[in-house]
Amino acid sequence: MWLVPLLWSLFQLWYASPLPFIFNFGILNDTEARAIHLTFAIFLAFTAYPAMKTSARDRIPLIDWVLALLGSFSAAYIYIFYTQLAGRSGAPTTPDIVVAVCGMLLLLEATRRALGPPLMVVAAVFLTYTFAGPHMPDVIAHKGASLNKAMSHLWLTTEGVFGVALGVSTSFVFLFVLFGAMLERAGAGAYFIKVAFSLLGHMRGGPAKAAVVASGLSGLVSGSSIANVVTTGTFTIPLMKRVGFPGTKAGAVEVAASTNGQLTPPIMGAAAFLMVEYVGISYVEVIKAALLPALISYVALIYIVHLEACKAGMQGLPRRHNPTLLQSMLSFTGTILGLCIISAAVYYGIGWTKDVFGAAATPIVAVALLLAYVALVRISSKFRHHAEMDPDLNEIPEPGPTVKSGLHFLLPIVVLVWCLTVERFSPGLSAFWATVFMIFILLTQKPLMAIFAKEDTLVDSFKEGVTDLLEALVSGARNMIGIGVATAAAGTVVGVVTLTGIGLVMTDFVEFISGGNIILMLLFTAIISLVLGMGLPTTANYIVVSTLMAPVIVTLGAAHGLIIPLIAVHLFVFYFGILADDTPPVGLAAFAAAAIAKSDPIRTGIQGFTYDIRTAILPFMFVFNTQLLMIGIDSWWHLFLTVISATIAILLFSAATQGWWFTRNKWWETIALLVLVFSFFRPGFWWDMIYQPSSRFLQLR
Repeated sequence: MWLVPLLWSLFQLWYASPLPFIFNFGILNDTEARAIHLTFAIFLAFTAYPAMKTSARDRIPLIDWVLALLGSFSAAYIYIFYTQLAGRSGAPTTPDIVVAVCGMLLLLEATRRALGPPLMVVAAVFLTYTFAGPHMPDVIAHKGASLNKAMSHLWLTTEGVFGVALGVSTSFVFLFVLFGAMLERAGAGAYFIKVAFSLLGHMRGGPAKAAVVASGLSGLVSGSSIANVVTTGTFTIPLMKRVGFPGTKAGAVEVAASTNGQLTPPIMGAAAFLMVEYVGISYVEVIKAALLPALISYVALIYIVHLEACKAGMQGLPRRHNPTLLQSMLSFTGTILGLCIISAAVYYGIGWTKDVFGAAATPIVAVALLLAYVALVRISSKFRHHAEMDPDLNEIPEPGPTVKSGLHFLLPIVVLVWCLTVERFSPGLSAFWATVFMIFILLTQKPLMAIFAKEDTLVDSFKEGVTDLLEALVSGARNMIGIGVATAAAGTVVGVVTLTGIGLVMTDFVEFISGGNIILMLLFTAIISLVLGMGLPTTANYIVVSTLMAPVIVTLGAAHGLIIPLIAVHLFVFYFGILADDTPPVGLAAFAAAAIAKSDPIRTGIQGFTYDIRTAILPFMFVFNTQLLMIGIDSWWHLFLTVISATIAILLFSAATQGWWFTRNKWWETIALLVLVFSFFRPGFWWDMIYQPSSRFLQLR
């Protein structure tokens, strides 16, 4: 079954491109595109995932074909009869309701097959709540809805299944997942892992530190913490165990790193694009707000790994050549300066060409990019053997040759970031151009390397490139099956919330149990977000927790005098929803890591959560100190001070929670560290106790 996913990828590329408008053909509105997107997702969910563990694996049963066709028709119904449905909006016919009921039931089954029971159960509970409202306890009761009203709202309008969540999956997420699949197929994933090991593997607990960095790099384009664990963990976990990490801790480090990857811009497990729609700010603003907490969280995880290595007296893997301290410092400084110079040259240099050359700047930049690509492939061809992954690695590969073996993989990421931040293209169009460049790389990198290596394999290399491209297109579509049905199923939750008004009920409930205390309100919201996020993929996770819990924080915060920026609220609930991935008893990422580490999944999840306490404290901090989200930063000096103080604070917090700094902590040292942490994160707290804010304002007047 490769033709249907291939067609899905081609359709998404067509929809994201300017070609429909150039040729005035195949132009679709948002609702029509969402219907086609879900049609592919449901069809593939029934044909790619068997109904039961005992179902046949060598063929697709007839019943699955029937269900696939019925489910895909129910989704395509919105596209086929779009004009008629628009003409009778609010007055559905009997066939409309039959199709909606059929589609809803088959969507739940497709969700169960692709993602397991959790999200299906959540959606089913909300559907039940829609009809059982009058029979519920008074605190959560509502007047209920008829079958016609509920199905019309959830399936035939854009308030439910075909709402914003599925729209983001259609417009943005697919292209980014496809981009990630192409990077992986081209060899970028292995390159990032090996670079991380070459740079960090020699340090104390080096393989674990490299695992953190590699998982962070993979998380940049990954849409799932579980996929991140499976991708990088198969290589990093055995190496961590080899240098002395117990299986439980090796798996926990990988889980913590992979869950943090979902919190890291620019993709954030596709939640970044949903935040653009839900919060109503630009993509660049979302990235700016999420960047600092994600970075300091990773810095803290590397430090935690270092503390674990110090406790156990571990060493890193040996290096072939041991540079002197001066050489290491010069190399590090040169690398950082080089990256800064290149970044400045790209940003200001290409911006200068736009001012000077106007419309001609685009082809000029394209030619420069092409020349840079050819030059970097030529450099990479000299170090091809350094790019090969060795699961039985016994010594650290040389950093220089390893970095040079895949420099051209950075160019499509440069294109993506350039389009997003400089050109200010939409995320979908930015991903389209980055994907087009990746298609070019897949088709040309092997032939170019054959030419530069003077090998007589040009035709075979081109055929391999075509094969890689086709497999990447198919792989990208298959990776999207779960996300496609997840966003549709999560749309059911959103639709029920808007239909029944349960959001107001949640606000009253949290206010009642918190007694109006802001800290307790945030704590209860965090716990509910953790529970709601268990077993859900990143996109569905964010949709559910933000729909139910974000309004709670905004409303109750404002009622008690705390005005919280909406992006801070959404990041708060998103952080705790994602932390559910390593929270027992459901923690799916912990189960995946435990399978690789051959350890107990519950203990692995508990250990992973102890590592993630540093991540759990951050949302509380940035709710009260929004400067951590780059809000209210008015100068470079202010930015520098914020970054340094936040980094010191998270390192001290990690030392306190791990019970180890330079040596094992005494109890009073841990308390002192926590007081210092609070002071760094919320410096105004002590100042306000001495000098009331109101008196300062009066003096300023």
